[in-house]
Amino acid sequence: MRKALVVAALAPVCLMAAGCDRPTPLPEPTAAAAEAPRPPAGPEKLIVAFGDSLYAGYGLKPGESWPAQLERALWARGINARVVNAGVSGDTTAAARQRLAFVLDAQPRKPDLVAVGLGGNDMLRGLPPAAAKANLDAILDELDRRKIPALLTGMLAAPNLGADYARQFNPIFPTLAAEHDAALVPFFLQPIVGRDELLQPDHVHPTAKGIELIVADTVEDVAQALT
Repeated sequence: MRKALVVAALAPVCLMAAGCDRPTPLPEPTAAAAEAPRPPAGPEKLIVAFGDSLYAGYGLKPGESWPAQLERALWARGINARVVNAGVSGDTTAAARQRLAFVLDAQPRKPDLVAVGLGGNDMLRGLPPAAAKANLDAILDELDRRKIPALLTGMLAAPNLGADYARQFNPIFPTLAAEHDAALVPFFLQPIVGRDELLQPDHVHPTAKGIELIVADTVEDVAQALT
């Protein structure tokens, strides 16, 4: 997990003793000081992470989920952001569609961005891709109606579901992003593909280190979607 660098600057003290006739030179800036995160500036940006277990932080400790690590990564970039974790483990696109209005209405104000990470459970259960697309379309329609920008974090079909399923499922996310003028992360899990050490024992959910790599891969997309 990325750790914030804390830099302590000690002011030199010139003791008024014999021979001390000029200030002690300031120390040269250290590498740690040069790499220290910029302090967040400007009004707070409210981001709602609306998704399934990949957002909720299944199997992880508090503070290790994608929304939690993303918030820290944005702060490290000087972006004053608060990321609300509205992920629910096991959520299908149909279940998420039903709770969207409740989640949005529960926020203190209209979000500046909603990240939508859904579809994985539909795919794992072999549910019809057309139904998943219709539900995601309705979710994005509601965000459009409320004039809330959206970021889709896409998913790809597992190989064991066959080529025909993949042909129907995989285009859902780029197609809907284009239709709704939403930002897009084509495949949320791309940074950990083929790296079993970054997966939990279920071989589905990322470890905290895996989430760290996903955050590093997606934070720029989120930052751009906020502008």
